[in-house]
Amino acid sequence: MTVIIRRKERVEKPPAEEMEFFATTGKGVEEVLARELLALGMENVKQEPGGVRFSGGMDACYRANLWLRTSNRVLMPLIEFPCQNPQELYDGVRTVVWERWLTPELTLAVDCNLRDSAMTHSGFVALKTKDAIVDRLRDHFGTRPSVDTKDPDLRVNVHLVKNRCTLSLDTSGSPLDRRGYRLARTEAPLRETLAAALLDLTGWDGTVPLVDPMCGSGTIPIEAALKAGRRAPGLSRQFGFERWPTFDRPLWQRLQQEAKDEALARLPALIIGSDRSDRAVATARENCKRAGMEGLVQLAQRELADFAPPPGPGILLVNPPYGQRLGEEEALKPLYRQLGDVMKQQCKGYTAYIFTGSSELAKCVGLRATRRIVLFNGPLECRLLKYELY
Repeated sequence: MTVIIRRKERVEKPPAEEMEFFATTGKGVEEVLARELLALGMENVKQEPGGVRFSGGMDACYRANLWLRTSNRVLMPLIEFPCQNPQELYDGVRTVVWERWLTPELTLAVDCNLRDSAMTHSGFVALKTKDAIVDRLRDHFGTRPSVDTKDPDLRVNVHLVKNRCTLSLDTSGSPLDRRGYRLARTEAPLRETLAAALLDLTGWDGTVPLVDPMCGSGTIPIEAALKAGRRAPGLSRQFGFERWPTFDRPLWQRLQQEAKDEALARLPALIIGSDRSDRAVATARENCKRAGMEGLVQLAQRELADFAPPPGPGILLVNPPYGQRLGEEEALKPLYRQLGDVMKQQCKGYTAYIFTGSSELAKCVGLRATRRIVLFNGPLECRLLKYELY
């Protein structure tokens, strides 16, 4: 079912070509992303499985890439057509005015995802799409662009579902969780976009302390600091649209400057992360520095049993390990019991949230969850569990 969310107020924009965009996100995060897009002033926000549609000019596209915290990519659909065989695919792709987006000097890559269609081989669909694009460009320019699957100037997305093909341009380039601050990653890292979604789902608004007693490489505290400090998550990276022939550099520089002017020099409340691992805390400090959050997030090496947050009210958000094999899960039960003890004895006045992929381990916390939110960490079904610590 498609959910349509309409804005109450309309913000006047300068005249621009109206286009449709689709911001992708993880399963269960669509409502959070829709709220983000509305807060950014986007038009015609429509929540769908796997993402949210919105419309606007290229300023909307640039702003979405710069500011969205929970989206994986921002796609720009070009055409949709019925497609049951290779010839229909080839003919449909060739109708697009590719010379607007590509020249022979630029490189190209095609990504494909398909489901419930007559054509079942994604590699073949991607190859046929590439052939149609380069054939049209060869006819137009007399020569063709090259393919670069790792770092292309233009990334084309083919979405073939139930014999309906949607061709889109990937405006983001590399996924939006690649903020640019996390070069070194500890084991089983939490994606930045998912961490941002968890923060939103806790209802934390930056005015009370946010603590993470098992912070690993620091993703949750850093994403919290970016949010509370009004820092655009995409300010330190580059995007796919910057390499397009149609790139509007003055517009992009203006939006970047507006984002820099929006940032706060100090955070309104404490953000604290700790971990028992020296290596994890050292990595978190490096990531924090790259994110421009040095001195704004408190990080320390500390055993879980010694964790003592500042007086509540506040939010505790933690993503403890959850073993995917039986032996690993059994070995983690004492850790979850200890986490529950710390929450009961040392975090009174807080609202705690545990994000875990194991219902068995969650039982070991020894507290009754007042809310359970189903989310996916990659293919793994997980739950964000809420605990009121009176």
